[in-house]
Amino acid sequence: MKKISIVSSCYNEEQNLDELYERVRAVFDELGGKYDFEYILADNGSTDGTANKLRELAHKDTRIKVIINSRNFGHIRSPFHAIRQATGDAVISIASDLQDPPELIKDLIEKWESGKDVILLQKTESEENFVMYNLRRFYYYVLNKITDNGVELAQNCTGSGLFDRKVLEFFKSVDDPYPYFRGLVCEAGFEREYLQFKQPIRKRGITANNFYTLYDMGMTGLVKNSKIPLRIMAIMGFVMSFVSLFGGVVYLIWKLLNWTTFSFGIAPIIISIMFISSIQLFCLGVLGEYIGAIYTRVDKKPLVLEKERINF
Repeated sequence: MKKISIVSSCYNEEQNLDELYERVRAVFDELGGKYDFEYILADNGSTDGTANKLRELAHKDTRIKVIINSRNFGHIRSPFHAIRQATGDAVISIASDLQDPPELIKDLIEKWESGKDVILLQKTESEENFVMYNLRRFYYYVLNKITDNGVELAQNCTGSGLFDRKVLEFFKSVDDPYPYFRGLVCEAGFEREYLQFKQPIRKRGITANNFYTLYDMGMTGLVKNSKIPLRIMAIMGFVMSFVSLFGGVVYLIWKLLNWTTFSFGIAPIIISIMFISSIQLFCLGVLGEYIGAIYTRVDKKPLVLEKERINF
């Protein structure tokens, strides 16, 4: 009997866990015992009753395996660590907030049985905020255009989906304490397919995503897949130095031709300094992102530290 590992990372999802478990269990009941399964749920430092709810579920069903982190290790490290603990012939990653409908598990397994190594869930529609949905689409479009490592990145995918055992082994071999999972899946080069769905809106609880987490994910994807921002900064520096030199020469000539009537003035100096300074700050910020990524890579900290394991 083939074994399927389901993996979800949780942060303050106490209100969703009962329904999540029941819907996942119902899918495998519908499959008629054709597959064995384990469900790995990782609590990432929740501040509500999520950890206790996970303990209850693990006590009720030994197929539920629980990881409780010692603290919140972020929205990138904790899910990746949980996936690497899977032992199945295939691993399926779904969100614990029910925005990845568990009923799609059946369709994912069918596509896997047809010979696909990677099947990614791809949003074609979403009930979330219209502006946010289209901003995400635009980001993925731009990222695909500027990637310079020859990888075609998946668009409108959250990283949820099914991964064959050979892909899981590749994940375990990755020595990166802060991976960009969506890019990693594409960079591996395994044959992939998409399962399109309409993403429902969150019904209970409050999303952990905010400006910082979205910015962090966006910049991580950028610095892991493209050096173009660094080259833009170099080009921008060259162009601005040329513009500044040209402007200085123009001002000098104009002053020499109109020595007594033309007042150089302080306003253009202040405006020029502020403009050039803003360009420098922007470039330093982008450069800092790359330096931060290098530091994280060489720091060699573990993905997470666990406080408790249940049913492993």
